[in-house]
Amino acid sequence: MHLHVSKLQSFYTRPLGLAVRRLLSHRIRARWQCVNDKTLIGLGFAVPFLGTFIGKVLRVYAMMPAKQGTLVWPKVGATRCVMVEETHLPLHDNSVDRLLLVHCLEYSDTRKKLLREIWRVLSPEGCLMLIVPNQRGVWAMTNATPFGYGRAYSRIELQGLLQNSLFAPISWTWALYFPPVEHQIFLKSTVAFERYGAQVLPGLGGIIIVEARKELAAPKMFALQDSARPLRPLGNLVTG
Repeated sequence: MHLHVSKLQSFYTRPLGLAVRRLLSHRIRARWQCVNDKTLIGLGFAVPFLGTFIGKVLRVYAMMPAKQGTLVWPKVGATRCVMVEETHLPLHDNSVDRLLLVHCLEYSDTRKKLLREIWRVLSPEGCLMLIVPNQRGVWAMTNATPFGYGRAYSRIELQGLLQNSLFAPISWTWALYFPPVEHQIFLKSTVAFERYGAQVLPGLGGIIIVEARKELAAPKMFALQDSARPLRPLGNLVTG
């Protein structure tokens, strides 16, 4: 079951959430630097990491699952947020260059259908970036943050799921080595924790970040109906 958008939004306004936002935004931008002519979609609750791309990509939208709820984003300017059914995205085939999936896969009851739908909308050269709780990490063991809810993954399980959905992983990394504790001592040392953890405890970060490329050999079972739907805001937007 998806966490409600109000809980997700609340987390990212807290000091701990702001620290997570800074660290993960840096990781995402490090992977996706030359995207000025790309269409970028965030699915799940990706808005904490999308703002930095506004004005730097061709198009950027946030799509939030109906089971999660949605909000108005950004607060200034044209609305770029829509509420969707995660297995029926209102996008044309091959229309997305980069898709960021955050706070979504671990909550989904239809993860295979979700990945098939993402495969459909990605362009032939498109890439998916997944951020999910790490089964071996401390963050998945506590409900103090959104990463403690839903299904945590191991690298082996995630790799099998992606490959079975016609995605080829091209980059693996882990993040959030500092403890999920709202304490200034830890929050002021997040960079040191990340550097130390990556060197000494590789694979034990709180989350897994994997970038995967769309494979073009699509079996017939991947064919989906009603795929040519225009991108447009859906109803039930509420203020954040």
